[in-house]
Amino acid sequence: MLVQQTHNLTDRKLVGEVVELKDGYSKVVLKTSQVMAVDEKGLVHGGFTFGLADFAAMVCVNHPNVVLGSADVKFLAPVKIGDLLEAKAFLIKTEGKKNIVEVEINSQNGKVFSGSFNCYILENHVLD
Repeated sequence: MLVQQTHNLTDRKLVGEVVELKDGYSKVVLKTSQVMAVDEKGLVHGGFTFGLADFAAMVCVNHPNVVLGSADVKFLAPVKIGDLLEAKAFLIKTEGKKNIVEVEINSQNGKVFSGSFNCYILENHVLD
């Protein structure tokens, strides 16, 4: 397994834990919790699902200066408190600094999210 080189200070309780990392591939899991709920029925805010997908894409590229440029995503099913989400990210294509990563998220009930992420590797940290 490769060593994670990016987003190392990310709060794993909010966007997941890397469980597998290979060249051009990552798998990240997230157990949803009460702090993610938007209502009394236990619906999880989509931002946490997106955050998991974004984190998986960044780790898939695995460069210290990777940033998200854009994403085309689909929320396919609701996520609720207590769901165990598994994100798999695959590097599809590299065009110079641009890396196209496909991400799919499944829960115990099936696919909940899919998306294409345009990730860019910058010369320097985005805040430099």
